[in-house]
Amino acid sequence: MRQTIHTDKAPAAIGTYSQAIRVADTVYLSGQIGLIPDTMTLAEGDISNRIHQVFKNLSAVCEAAGGNLQDIAKLNIFLTDMSHFATVNDIMAQYFQQPYPARAAVAVKQLPKDTDVEMDGVMVLSHY
Repeated sequence: MRQTIHTDKAPAAIGTYSQAIRVADTVYLSGQIGLIPDTMTLAEGDISNRIHQVFKNLSAVCEAAGGNLQDIAKLNIFLTDMSHFATVNDIMAQYFQQPYPARAAVAVKQLPKDTDVEMDGVMVLSHY
């Protein structure tokens, strides 16, 4: 059985997708960019502001699903410029504790709303 996850504390979907879908104890998190939920505008300034906003958005969706960032088992990061990889690592360390999730970081040509970072992931809610 699939359950749609939605929260007003994260940006509304800007396409034909849900913020997340829960199937049993697994939550599939849709990609989040640095949109501020109240204004639906990108966080201004350098990329670090948008990276922080992405983690805030992911956190809000995780919480709406009954978990938190630590429950993310797999995180995918998309960057339009891999020179920001170290910045992502530094900021990610502020939001996650060991054991860190499995992760991929991929350079892409373009992202929605012409932003420079997007992340999605898979969260597992069962604790053993």
